[in-house]
Amino acid sequence: MFKPEIILCETVLNLSTLNTLTYLLTNILTSHVSRSLMVYVGVSALGTTSIHFIEPGVKVNGQYYREDLLMQKLLPDIRQLLDFYVFQQDSAPAHKARETIELLTIETPEFIPPTLWPPNSPDLNPVDYKVWSVMQEKVYKKRIKDIGELRARILTAWDEMDQRIIDAAIRQCRTRLRKCIKAKGKHFERTLSQ
Repeated sequence: MFKPEIILCETVLNLSTLNTLTYLLTNILTSHVSRSLMVYVGVSALGTTSIHFIEPGVKVNGQYYREDLLMQKLLPDIRQLLDFYVFQQDSAPAHKARETIELLTIETPEFIPPTLWPPNSPDLNPVDYKVWSVMQEKVYKKRIKDIGELRARILTAWDEMDQRIIDAAIRQCRTRLRKCIKAKGKHFERTLSQ
C-alpha cells in the first residue's frame, strides 16, 4: 500500500543572515535591522499544506506547537490532502516533548518518533535539502524592504511552488536514507555523489 509521507519543516526566514541548517533567507536592510519570520509547512507527494507564519515574539514551546500549530493548522491541512500518511518532523524540543509524541501517536495514522530520527543529520528532510533553496531563489530575486514584503514574497513563492520539485526531493529520500544508514546516522551529504 502506498503511504504518502507528510514532512513537516520549521524554518526561520530572515532578512539579514544566511544559515545553511535552517535556511535563513538572505537580504541586507540598509538600516541593518534584522527582522525574521518563522514558518511551518508540510509537503507530500500529494500536495502541500498552507504556509503557517509564527507571529514575531511568539515562542514555539510544546504547548503552542501542539494546540495551535498541530491541532488548529497543520493536521487539519494535512487531513484535507489525504486520509493515510506517515508524519515526519525533526527533533526540535517542541517536537520531541512527551506530550507532543503522545498527541501525534493518537492523531496521526503513522508517526516517525524522535527515537528513530538521527539527531545529527538534518539531511533527510526534503524541505531542508531542496524546497527552501528553491524558495530562496524566488524570494530573493530583488532586495526586500521590510517584513511585510518578505511575508508577501514567501506566500507568492509558496503558492507558485512546482509540485515536481517536491516530488523529486521526496524521491531522493530513499537514497538519502540508505546513505544515512551507511554513515550510522551521521552527516552523509559528501557521499551522495559516490
